[in-house]
Amino acid sequence: MEFTAKQIASFIEGRIEGDENAKINTFAKIEEGVPGAISFLSNPKYTHYIYDTKSSVVLVNDDVELTRPVKATLIRVKNAYECVAKLLQLYQASLPKKTGVSPMAFIAESAKIGKDCYIGAFAYVGDNAEIGDGAQIHPHAVIEDGVKIGSGCMIYPNATIYQGCKLGDNVTIHAGSVIGADGFGFAPNTDGYDKIPQIGIVTIEDNVEIGANTCIDRSTMGTTVIRKGVKLDNLVQIAHNVEVGENTVMSAQVGVAGSTKIGKWCMFGGQVGISGHISIGDKTFLGAQSGVPGNIKGDTTLIGTPPMEPKAYFKTIALSRKLPEMYKQLNELQKQVEELKKTINNGNV
Repeated sequence: MEFTAKQIASFIEGRIEGDENAKINTFAKIEEGVPGAISFLSNPKYTHYIYDTKSSVVLVNDDVELTRPVKATLIRVKNAYECVAKLLQLYQASLPKKTGVSPMAFIAESAKIGKDCYIGAFAYVGDNAEIGDGAQIHPHAVIEDGVKIGSGCMIYPNATIYQGCKLGDNVTIHAGSVIGADGFGFAPNTDGYDKIPQIGIVTIEDNVEIGANTCIDRSTMGTTVIRKGVKLDNLVQIAHNVEVGENTVMSAQVGVAGSTKIGKWCMFGGQVGISGHISIGDKTFLGAQSGVPGNIKGDTTLIGTPPMEPKAYFKTIALSRKLPEMYKQLNELQKQVEELKKTINNGNV
């Protein structure tokens, strides 16, 4: 499909600088621009690319100041990153979607399949499962007995949703993810460990996206809950009985231990580790590799293990680099003190 700069500016409420009739038919990074492409500039580190980019149109923030003319047509907006996201969503929505059930898929007779669904080859849909209108179940996905999937969901290849779990509308589960595997529950005995049956489920609300190879465990009893709007990256582990609040996002390799409650609008960097049976308040922002052993009230930005304010953390890191030198100085001072004690004890002072 082809659009003009004027059409795009109208859609995202932007202001044009240059040729409003410039045509675009693809997207490109600003440093890899080609004629007919639209790019965006939101990170100041990439500003130098705008002067030589071959892209026909570039989205820029209103406050971007340029030091020399550019060849591309500019569309100025409040937030270029948000606007390119809207355009990409529009582009994706315009792509044709598959429909129909492959003859090589298995669907139990008691399963209920909505309108305009796609179920790919070798997908499995178990007894009494329900799949909403417009859902896309890709090849080799497994939907076990009693699972309920809302409308507009996207289940990618090799994802597995265990028995009884519930998904709302417009949920995306990427390849290899497992929803509803047993929580890690074992009771030690004299011979080893007794497995504690995990008889609960996982509930995922509307507009959630789960990255590839992420695991969300079913609860021991009741439900593990992922509230609406949550976005989880690849390789995230959510343990049994956890609750993740609305619109919280987690980067790759975050791990949340059992029965922890996480608030709304939190943001966790990569490899953050959260202890079990604690509470994390709304709008808690945790830097990468933070380790959280206890409760956090919320409305705060922390980093480190245990987490601390960023300024204190970076001061601590700076000081830690001086520890070898400080240790050497401390040893020298200790020797001087010992020599001074000997001198005093010998009556020489």
